[in-house]
Amino acid sequence: MNAAPTSGDLPYVDTKPQGSADFYYATNATFRFLLRRLGREGWIGYLQELGRGYFSPVNERWRAGGLPAVARYWRAFFAAEPGSRVEVRELPDRVEVCVHECPAIRHLRAGGREIVREYCQHCYFLGAARAEAAGLTMRLQGGNGVCRHTFATAAAALPPQALGDIKEATS
Repeated sequence: MNAAPTSGDLPYVDTKPQGSADFYYATNATFRFLLRRLGREGWIGYLQELGRGYFSPVNERWRAGGLPAVARYWRAFFAAEPGSRVEVRELPDRVEVCVHECPAIRHLRAGGREIVREYCQHCYFLGAARAEAAGLTMRLQGGNGVCRHTFATAAAALPPQALGDIKEATS
């Protein structure tokens, strides 16, 4: 489902053909630490700042290139994710990233890790901050291994995000 990324699709250079799945262990553990140390609101603030700050090169590409840039990025991103099964759909007013099997959830389960129940919400809080910085909106439906991320223009008139539409992750 994923084509290999082409030059310039991602704002960084990685000499590996794929990312390391063990990164998911570190992410899960980091989320657990931040939730315990900072609480839910602090964790959300961390994700939002990460989305606006760290991802600013991507956000600028999205702002300049519009939805085609969003679609290119996600195709390249998931092409580098080990074990991803993802389809990226480009529509006139939105890009839908349909995750048929989340590589992170799959890897965490296969490794016997206890998954932070809020794990799937991170995609929303991080993605919404990134989308807003690019002049777009983002919504998330599903979770726990299968979900759909929607990045849209104002013309799409997406309803507000209901956090209840994001399933909690389970081990």
